[in-house]
Amino acid sequence: MSPVTPDSLPATFSDDLAHVCAVSPFVAEHYRRDPAHFLESLGERRPHSGENYAARYTEGLAAALEGVADEAELARRLRRFRNAEMARIAFRDLAGWSTLDETLFDLSGLADACLQAALDFHHSRLCERYGIPVDSRGNPQRLIVLGMGKLGGGELNFSSDIDLIFAYRDDGTLPDRKETSHQEFFTRLAQALVKALDAVTEDGFVFRVDTRLRPFGESGPLVMSFDALENYYQAQAREWERYAMIKARPVAGDLQAGAELLHFLQPFVYRRYIDFRAFGELRELKRKINQELQRKDRADNVKLGRGGIREIEFIGQAFQLIRGGQDKGLRERRIQNVLAVLGERGLLPADVVATLQEAYVFLRRTENRLQAMHDRQTHDLPEDEDSRRRLALAMACPDWASFRQALDAVREAVHGVFGQVIASGDEDSAGNEARRIWAGREEAEVFPGLLGEMGYRDPAQVLEHLRKFRAAPPLRRLSARGAAELDRLMPRLLQAAGLGRQPDVALARILVLLEAVATRNVYYTLLAENPAALTQLVRLSEASPWIARYLARFPVLLDELLDPRQLYSPRQIDELRADLRRQLASVDEGDEEAALNRLRNFKQAQVLRVAAADMVEAIPLMVVSDYLTAIAEVLLEAALQLAWRHITAKHGVPPGCGAALEISGFAVIAYGKLGGIELGYGSDLDLVFLYRDCDAGAVTDGPRPMGTAPFYARLAQRLVHNLTANLPSGPLYEVDLRLRPHGASGLPATGLRAFETYQTDSAWVWEQQALIRARFVAGDPTVGREFARIRAASLGRERDVAALKGEVREMREKMREALARKAAELFDLKQGGGGIADIEFLVQFGVLARASRQPDLLEFTDNVRQLERLAGGGFLTQGQAETLKRAYCAYRALAHRAALDEREAVVAAEELQDLRAPVQALWHGLMDTPDSLP
Repeated sequence: MSPVTPDSLPATFSDDLAHVCAVSPFVAEHYRRDPAHFLESLGERRPHSGENYAARYTEGLAAALEGVADEAELARRLRRFRNAEMARIAFRDLAGWSTLDETLFDLSGLADACLQAALDFHHSRLCERYGIPVDSRGNPQRLIVLGMGKLGGGELNFSSDIDLIFAYRDDGTLPDRKETSHQEFFTRLAQALVKALDAVTEDGFVFRVDTRLRPFGESGPLVMSFDALENYYQAQAREWERYAMIKARPVAGDLQAGAELLHFLQPFVYRRYIDFRAFGELRELKRKINQELQRKDRADNVKLGRGGIREIEFIGQAFQLIRGGQDKGLRERRIQNVLAVLGERGLLPADVVATLQEAYVFLRRTENRLQAMHDRQTHDLPEDEDSRRRLALAMACPDWASFRQALDAVREAVHGVFGQVIASGDEDSAGNEARRIWAGREEAEVFPGLLGEMGYRDPAQVLEHLRKFRAAPPLRRLSARGAAELDRLMPRLLQAAGLGRQPDVALARILVLLEAVATRNVYYTLLAENPAALTQLVRLSEASPWIARYLARFPVLLDELLDPRQLYSPRQIDELRADLRRQLASVDEGDEEAALNRLRNFKQAQVLRVAAADMVEAIPLMVVSDYLTAIAEVLLEAALQLAWRHITAKHGVPPGCGAALEISGFAVIAYGKLGGIELGYGSDLDLVFLYRDCDAGAVTDGPRPMGTAPFYARLAQRLVHNLTANLPSGPLYEVDLRLRPHGASGLPATGLRAFETYQTDSAWVWEQQALIRARFVAGDPTVGREFARIRAASLGRERDVAALKGEVREMREKMREALARKAAELFDLKQGGGGIADIEFLVQFGVLARASRQPDLLEFTDNVRQLERLAGGGFLTQGQAETLKRAYCAYRALAHRAALDEREAVVAAEELQDLRAPVQALWHGLMDTPDSLP
């Protein structure tokens, strides 16, 4: 390889060298000491792959340490290698040749490589002396070195400590004369490793090592076995250690065993459910951070001071601790990746994420360049003028004042976000009156007056509700912690409800919810910690008993109240698919129950958003069904995918199917409200399952082959199980299969040929009416297209319109007799005369009567667009169609609202006459007169 000279480096090298030497005496000294070697190092381009940061240094360090015979020589060569590499990294950073990430990866890789090299050297020497330690299976075992903090995150800065934890797999003894224990062997190895890196010699040090993050801290053993670590983290670990473990990474030694150890400890770091208990610990940590900010020596500290690096890391790691158990995407070690995920999930606004990311880059560059100046560990801004000029120049600022202005702006922005993450817990956020009422031990005679002043209409009734609530058995069984959290929450709730439009109603409904969740008092913490969530709970509870009951049944949904921007913004179908796909990706492969529970939690959250937006009129009332239908379709797709994987894993796939993971030959057909895109809050799903016919005798290709028809029947049954299984999170949907050929006596799934024959030769008129609203919603699109062809052919036949009218009218009268309310003073929105069913039957009669001459009637399955087509084809006038549409939409909107109010969909008979009368007139004109044929 030809020697590297200034001429072979970038054209800007001379200017870059002058700039770097001006801002970093450390780099300047290395260049002056050996210019040729320094230039050679700058020309190198080392590989980097994933988290294998050390790959950049493996070859170079091996060459540098070749022939090392003793500890002194190891120490000397390691330090010289480290110093040269530090100068190289500093130059590339200060000259702008490297991005921040490249600089951090370089520094982390250098530490990893030095750790591994020193460990290999001392491991070999100790094995020669004591023998080779083996695990319980007789395999040689190595020390496991976990990097914590910035080293663990691959974010090491110049002149940083490296935080380490040491472990080994199994206890045992070695074959030496003293039968040295594995504990003693690995302790000596860890001590030798620390000394090799940390000791200061005439060549300096490699890295300062800090081992205080290990179990029991400085008083604990330096090295622990897997079993000892398990006992510690299960029974004795402190909450802050979860925070520290977020960044843990195997950096040297047995990397595979280190990965296994971290996987084993993951439930300690990331709770299975959203962990609102972490609020208390995070609030305490935040309080300590704020206390430290008052110290004078923190004012100019870019790491620990106001708006510094630590605050950005706290923001990200707070979300990780609370939500990382459910969202694997948050289980990131690098803070910039965490911030990006928070933006993708909508957990932080995009502009806030951008602010924090830009601030992090600015602060880390400042920190690195501050330390690269003299290769010293410092986070404090310099006080002398020369150092200030150097730092300003390193940060591309014309002078100290302009740099300081930029830095202050960055820090203020960061601190503003930091202040909003994790409430302070200040009890003054609840009024004294509310606290006195909840305490309830004295001055009870003044409580009615205080409640009245707070906005309550019936203070006596409120006090009775509170008395019963206190006396409820679940409340009496609260743990000390639960009782303390309830005592924090209740004054806030009394005050928040009092500010609402219906405080008495809201409080009564919320008390029912709080009683229901008493066994999981973490929800008390959530509401006590988040005033915004409490406000939304009051708002929704006073607006809808259905929502209040829904939250009590599925309290995990209280998390949805934390962000009003998302709460009142239901998602479109593509967003739903992407979100559900991401959530299912975080479920361990093969854990079907967890996947099914995730489907249910997803549905509950999305339905709550629709209901919330509906109640505050954030979306048009008629769009409610569109959103609910989209949710059901996305969930059906996912439930079918899970069923397909379950069945094909056992039986393989039928002939003609594609890749095993692609659903082939099977389709889900939606009828009724789902088919008509008119789903309501409590609607069940009317489904029919179709499959592509195969040759007789065809079987699947799996380990347990079976015929095609039984395979698809089994798939249909598994899908129904996925939808209806009553798991802890409840069923996903109730399913009705009675619209399949031959009804309840029919097969679970029907072949396309049999379905076509049935619809052509055997289907009753009412089944043809149902087919009008049927459409493909999930599965193989080719089967869906075949269904559409069969549907069009069956519905588009020539008919005896007079006979058709008689059958439709007869069916409607039977329904009216069986289902409509008999009370003359009430109008049933669905079954009453002039109601929803009359409009639907008019539409269905029109489609069946006209489809042979007007095929476009079969394009859509919803009543509104079918009405528009019937008007376009002359079956109805434009005025008649608009009359029916107006009535239909109004009835549907009222029915939605009735569901949220938990009341029947009926109104007083004298209401809605302006809508009912025209519908009844059209019914009589078109359906009650035999001669009036369309």
